[in-house]
Amino acid sequence: MNRIRRRPAEALKSLEVASRVESASVESTSYRQAECTLFAPHHYEPGYAYPLLVWLHGPGDDERQLRRIMPHVSLRNYVGVGPRGCCPPEFGEPGFRWQQSEDSICRAERRVFEAIETARQRYHVADDRVFLAGFQCGGTMALRIGLRYPESFAGVLSIGGCFPRHLAPLTHLQAIQRLPLFIAQGRESRLYPVDVTCDELRLFHSAALRVMVRQYPCGDELTTQMLHDMDLWMMERINGVMPDSPPCHALVLPCEEN
Repeated sequence: MNRIRRRPAEALKSLEVASRVESASVESTSYRQAECTLFAPHHYEPGYAYPLLVWLHGPGDDERQLRRIMPHVSLRNYVGVGPRGCCPPEFGEPGFRWQQSEDSICRAERRVFEAIETARQRYHVADDRVFLAGFQCGGTMALRIGLRYPESFAGVLSIGGCFPRHLAPLTHLQAIQRLPLFIAQGRESRLYPVDVTCDELRLFHSAALRVMVRQYPCGDELTTQMLHDMDLWMMERINGVMPDSPPCHALVLPCEEN
């Protein structure tokens, strides 16, 4: 299985180099501004309104994770923007992270919407096709912000990040029920174990949420298969393949190792 490991790993460094080479070969560009990274799709066409993927990196990383994941999502389909986590790392750890305190959530919200505005100023973005996604603590924060502002996003995706439980995440329940959610979980995960996922499935069902839960044969890694499936899920919603109603209740689909 192809995995994208967290820094500081030599494998990650080599993957970042490979991603730059692949991006350059298809004339895809990365643009750095303030505390976020922007990604332009291959053969960017200013006259076309692109879907926007907002990526919240995992713990111990930063906004540049966007450049490493986009070649495994799609080099053509999206404009991408990755804001930097608003919380400092644990002692001795690199990078940044996202925390679930009230103050941290408010700062994360500002950072996400500022990043979206930055992307809109630089590229032609479809306002009704903004997807919010993240890895581990970034995935939980993506869910948190999506649940608070469900009408701002076409879908929310979390890879290895559990569903937020505190600070009333289901306050806007009627609007949330119309928001498509995608959650990826590793079968051997210690940070987001299967028993937690099972508890969440009961919550999703009772709240009538539209959630797709996929389980993968891995632990706490971010794999290329997860990113590929993320692209397929988003494109289904962009192209109108999936029906908008009735609500699609939570469903676990095991994903075979490739």
